[in-house]
Amino acid sequence: MKKYLIFLAVAAAGIVACSANIANYTIKGSNAPKDGITVYLTDQISKVPIDSAVVSGGAFAMKGKAEKDALLMITVGDAKFPIFNDGKPIRVDVASGSFTGSELNTKLSECDRRNSEAYAEYSTVIDEMEALGPDATEEQQTELMAKYFAAIKKYADFFVGMIEENNNSLLPVAFIEHLPSLVSAADNWNKAAGEDKLEEVLAANPMIANHPFVLNLKQRMAASDEQRKQNAQRQKASVGERYLDLELSGPDGSIHKLSEYVGRGNWVLVDFWASWCGPCIAQVPDLIDIYKKYHPKGLDIVGYSLDSDKDAWVDAVKEQKMPWVQLADLSKKSSQASNVYSVSTIPDNLLISPDGVIVARKLEIKDLEARLSEIFK
Repeated sequence: MKKYLIFLAVAAAGIVACSANIANYTIKGSNAPKDGITVYLTDQISKVPIDSAVVSGGAFAMKGKAEKDALLMITVGDAKFPIFNDGKPIRVDVASGSFTGSELNTKLSECDRRNSEAYAEYSTVIDEMEALGPDATEEQQTELMAKYFAAIKKYADFFVGMIEENNNSLLPVAFIEHLPSLVSAADNWNKAAGEDKLEEVLAANPMIANHPFVLNLKQRMAASDEQRKQNAQRQKASVGERYLDLELSGPDGSIHKLSEYVGRGNWVLVDFWASWCGPCIAQVPDLIDIYKKYHPKGLDIVGYSLDSDKDAWVDAVKEQKMPWVQLADLSKKSSQASNVYSVSTIPDNLLISPDGVIVARKLEIKDLEARLSEIFK
């Protein structure tokens, strides 16, 4: 069953008419968990559904045309099945989380299962970190962080290996979007490491490098890099300027302004962070040491969380035992930090003088320590 707005149907027809590289798709599904739910077939470049069906008797079916070898996603409730539209019929068993079709798609199903299992193993460490609680000792936190880095490296090694062992086919296209960030995170958030690995994979197989999804990925990455450059220029321009005020919420829901803490005679470090930001959490022990050392001499820290989930934010503050002021705007869209201070990546920070002038931006821990030791010598 297909339900589309007329203009989408016309647009889709126009794409088919203008492209000679079209293949039929035939998709049949069984053992869906609930009758009456809608199954969607989505193009992974546009993220727009190109077909849909309603489950009846645990089964569903879709048939139509799309670009040959396009990366598509079948969504059945919470279950997702990535497929390539190579013209061969696809059969999906929702209960087992698997699908069969051409040799490529059958292999993709196997790799998707292996990846889900590897990610589940890695995510258990994330669950442990969340369950650690605010009463955990520093030794427990240090031990779990070491376990986290070991787990993400193991997962990244598996992920890279899976891509490289299938680099003679289109299969890596289905996973490659996550390759740069995962490799970067496993290499202590080294952005260059992820980009280098992506280029290595693409250089090994032009068929992958020239796939429309990968070309679109490269365009998005280039646009993101350009945005980061523009943000960096705006960030650099903020140094030497007087700080701009913000109105934010405290953990208890009370409203506060940044001006309550800044420009009142103390040096202030505004720390932009989030509970979901690994590098931010990793540097908290160093920030605590800095706070203990320099707070008695006239340094305040104001934490500005970019979390949108209040519980996650408050729990992280308790778990990490951050002793300084904490504020957030809990925006689910664009935060004040991004709009006012061009914060695009975190951790980020502002070091503000007692008279309210921004004297430094985005200081790493070692540079922050050096700057403070000079200020408070």
